[in-house]
Amino acid sequence: MRALYDRYRELAEARLQEYFTEPLPQRRLLESMRYSLLAGGKRVRPVLAMAFCEASGGKARDALDFGCAIEMLHTYSLIHDDLPCMDNDALRRGKPTNHMVFGEYTAVLAGDALQSAAFETVLASPLDADKRASAALILARAAGAYGMCGGQQLDMEGEGRPLSVSEIEDINRFKTAELIKAAALMGCTAAGAERAQLEAAGEYAAALGIAFQIRDDLLDVEGTTETLGKPAGSDMENEKATFVSLLGAEKCRELVAENTRKAKDALKPAFSDTAFLEWLADFLSGRQA
Repeated sequence: MRALYDRYRELAEARLQEYFTEPLPQRRLLESMRYSLLAGGKRVRPVLAMAFCEASGGKARDALDFGCAIEMLHTYSLIHDDLPCMDNDALRRGKPTNHMVFGEYTAVLAGDALQSAAFETVLASPLDADKRASAALILARAAGAYGMCGGQQLDMEGEGRPLSVSEIEDINRFKTAELIKAAALMGCTAAGAERAQLEAAGEYAAALGIAFQIRDDLLDVEGTTETLGKPAGSDMENEKATFVSLLGAEKCRELVAENTRKAKDALKPAFSDTAFLEWLADFLSGRQA
């Protein structure tokens, strides 16, 4: 299964290398965009898009552009998340954050441009117009005020004050799970999936996204800056309430396992071959970075 994950990831890496290479006067902006886009990472979202496309009867390459678009949008969110007005982080994926290298205004513009490029990439893909339009709508809903941006707003508002379990659930669902869900749904869309498959993919990805974020919070407490590639303990430093601070590490491990099981159980009624997606859920629940 790891070999299949690596194949999906390598497809995404190769395609991402092709973007933003033009010798234009604004080349510093393009360099800034490529700096963060090509900084590595697990490429979970493109992998999900391609895996769900194949699970729905399509080919991985059918969803490759959609996967790259999601990664562009995710990268823009990381650039903005690291800014002084947000988390003010100096390290991301083991490298200086974008604004530390290129300056704050270029980092802001790089994020803006990556968001625009994400939708351009979806709408310029070779798939038919209905699939492109559906995928763009899925991505827009997941990225804006009703998804990732809404979650970031709640996250920032929650700094320095106690939060309830339901408030933290809202932050995790909007900020993290919605974009992961979009990746799965866009992969299904690329293959022309049936409604039952779309619904199952959405349930899988929603649970996976919650498990992913809780695991992330655990790693922030238990990991090191060297293994994580970003400052460990930043949640505590920024006075952010998380499931870990509220419920403790052991309960969080139980929640990761529970949501991982929920994700895997959602697949079986709609998909005939779920081996890789089940493996992926387990792999992500035990990751160390």
